[in-house]
Amino acid sequence: MLEILSYEFMQNALLAGMLASVICGIIGVYVVLKRIVFISGGIAHFSFGGIGVGYYLGVNPLLAALGFSVLAALAIGASKDRMDLQEDTSIGILWAVGMAAGVIFVGLSKGYAVNLFSYLFGNILAVSRTDLALMAALGLGIVCTVAALYKEFLAIAFDEEYAETLGIPTRWLYVLLLCLIALSIVILIKVVGVILVIALLTIPASIARLYATTVRGMMVLATGAGMVLATTGLMASYYADLASGATIVIVSALAFFSLSLMRRHQVQARRARAVRRHNQ
Repeated sequence: MLEILSYEFMQNALLAGMLASVICGIIGVYVVLKRIVFISGGIAHFSFGGIGVGYYLGVNPLLAALGFSVLAALAIGASKDRMDLQEDTSIGILWAVGMAAGVIFVGLSKGYAVNLFSYLFGNILAVSRTDLALMAALGLGIVCTVAALYKEFLAIAFDEEYAETLGIPTRWLYVLLLCLIALSIVILIKVVGVILVIALLTIPASIARLYATTVRGMMVLATGAGMVLATTGLMASYYADLASGATIVIVSALAFFSLSLMRRHQVQARRARAVRRHNQ
């Protein structure tokens, strides 16, 4: 373990995993509670169009993806109230258009897009200090925003209609939440890529939901679970010479299913004991 940490790329990778875990532990909870996983997937795949534009214009693909993901969030928020479109219809359209635009602009770019595969499936081992600085800045903005509007986000996550009756600006908060998800996706692209980003947003939060009784507890547990899973997946990918992002996702999924079965067994055993005590 100490030998691995002597390499700068492994240090950067571990730091990236920690930053991603904090974001997943906070934003992922809202994604799971509000059941907007499909929306998150639509934003993630539309951001690939930004990656293609970045290659075409010769700018940082992550910065271009940032603009596209926020644009997708605003478009989904607008379509909910101002367009005669079902939300899932607009998401599906954005999902397809973003991927198609990315492919077209990459094809129009001069030369070969060397790092394209890493943006699709992630390459946490290639995270640079510049990437870490961008991730930290975006992460700090997300954490501060959620901390300032914690109660309001909590209200729209559980009952948006009731929150509106209390005078909470639910429409604006919903769009803001989508924008925070968009920023989170940009952070996660370097870790697990566009295609696998949904898993990292939802699995740690879903694990936390099995055991936590409060939203704050969910966030803490999801952050801790994300750190453990990211580190475990990273170590496994290093020693087994596997794709890092995909390995992190596989490890996370195995942990979720294992813990779900254990939790179910614990609940059934508790119910059986309660029935036995009642019959006695």
